[in-house]
Amino acid sequence: MSENTAACGVKCGFLPTCAPLAAAFVPKQQSAKPQYEAKEALARGTLFPGLDLPFMNMVNTPEKLSTPLAELMAIDFVCKEMLLYLDTHADDKEAFELYKGVLRLAEEAHKRYTARYGPVVPKDMVDAQSFTWIKDPWPWDYTERGMR
Repeated sequence: MSENTAACGVKCGFLPTCAPLAAAFVPKQQSAKPQYEAKEALARGTLFPGLDLPFMNMVNTPEKLSTPLAELMAIDFVCKEMLLYLDTHADDKEAFELYKGVLRLAEEAHKRYTARYGPVVPKDMVDAQSFTWIKDPWPWDYTERGMR
């Protein structure tokens, strides 16, 4: 950890000595530590506190993470993160096998969710008898109505 990072904290970076004025510059992340625990990382949308910049300073709460939709989103998050890893580690056969297993879990979870609560993405309506995209309750309403 550099002196500058220690003085400023994990959310601060620094510009090179001769950085040009009025040019966008994204400083390299200085350290992979500290890291959030898995549940908090999912809630905040990042593993690294230094990259944690919540929109309008709003942060998900644990209650929002215990809904069926949040569970579906967590599996989808893992799929996307593993895909990013495989983009740079295509020869990692163990990771690819794990990725395929997670894709199967995601597919099963998606089917269970849509059967119980309705469509998540427009293509879920391909066999629907009527247009159900905007029917209440919305997925985030289930916790409030006790429909876990």
